[in-house]
Amino acid sequence: MRTVSQDALRRQLREVFNAWGVSRENSDIIVENMVESDLRGIDSHGVGMLPKYDEYRRNGALDPKANMRIVRDFGAIALIDADHGLGHAPATRAMQMACDKAEQFGVGVASVRNSNHFGAAGVYASMAADRGLIGMCMTGTTQRSVLPTFGKEPRFSTNPIAFAAPAKRNNAFSLDMATSTVAVGKLNIARRAEKPLPIGWAHDDQGRPTTDPVAALSATPKRLSPLGGTRELGSHKGYGLAVMVDILSSVLSGSLIGGHDPKTGDRNKYINVGHFCLALNPEAFREEGEFGDNMDDLLDMLRDTIPVDKDQPVLVAGDPEYAEHARRSAEGVPMTDILAGEIREVAEQCGAPYLLGN
Repeated sequence: MRTVSQDALRRQLREVFNAWGVSRENSDIIVENMVESDLRGIDSHGVGMLPKYDEYRRNGALDPKANMRIVRDFGAIALIDADHGLGHAPATRAMQMACDKAEQFGVGVASVRNSNHFGAAGVYASMAADRGLIGMCMTGTTQRSVLPTFGKEPRFSTNPIAFAAPAKRNNAFSLDMATSTVAVGKLNIARRAEKPLPIGWAHDDQGRPTTDPVAALSATPKRLSPLGGTRELGSHKGYGLAVMVDILSSVLSGSLIGGHDPKTGDRNKYINVGHFCLALNPEAFREEGEFGDNMDDLLDMLRDTIPVDKDQPVLVAGDPEYAEHARRSAEGVPMTDILAGEIREVAEQCGAPYLLGN
């Protein structure tokens, strides 16, 4: 394990995206969002995604020179076409438009179609909270990897939900969760760290529960459990939430479901991921400042809960990420040698310099 500064990560990513032909405007957004994911400790959605993005690019499923365009823009609604590029830039634009509309109308909704993986959903929800708004972001996904309850064949993927709400004294409440028991990226983290998976995270190629990350990743297609793991533990709830995410992100925008046509089951050249961004203005509902005061009361009340273990206080969503962000901003981002080697390979293949050391 090595530690890499956030500035070194930015330089490395910019060199690769420049070699791919990504515009500087889009590259800056992609880089910042990827590094922000790593700083928050969401390693599965930061620089660790670069090898997968390179695979999409080489397979023709991703257009690095994409030019997004606004398809619809009226009232509180907007629709963006991502032109099959990475999702970070169009999703950022969608949340910015949703926030602008929320400041004007009290609510703003923006959808994205023809997109791709966009990193951590929580980064986009936080953009609204940073502007004093409530933010929600969901996304469709690039593959089918999660089993419906009682199912053996995957029909959707991790289908994340992110929600952020600002306070005054406290950091914003910031929830970023997969509707699967675990994200696919966590399997890669376990593989690179050569650690076993907790039972219930994933299944092998025969649909049997496995603790071997290589077996889980080698399954074609991958087979993760919905949030809850089993029907007895509530997997039907994770399953239902995942379908809700696809309705808002994929069906509403006219995108594919896990990279497949839901009617024919076909997988097209482009993955066509859809995103959903919503912003609410608390001041449309409450007098100025009241919402933030009440949020502080809520967060304080939750943290004041008597813990079972005095050494493990009660947290609220976002607390671990805020603490990790502060630590990694000062100390750097940890990176396994395996991931560093994968990034070196990506850089060398496209002619970009490798800047992360030996």
